[in-house]
Amino acid sequence: MKNLNYTCPKCDHKGYDIGQMRATGGTFSKIFDIQNQKFTSVICKRCTYTEFYKTKTSALSNVFDFFTN
Repeated sequence: MKNLNYTCPKCDHKGYDIGQMRATGGTFSKIFDIQNQKFTSVICKRCTYTEFYKTKTSALSNVFDFFTN
């Protein structure tokens, strides 16, 4: 997400930060605390309005997450 042409829909500011978040998906992943859902966030620097976009995760990262918890 480099050079994102972003304008905040709330305050029309063009400055932003990008972050990532991982979350569990279903019952099985909640029981074993496997965070198999990955999201990229775009956060307005002025008003902190945040949008989340789902991104793909690899099977290897899901297995690694299982063994590190």
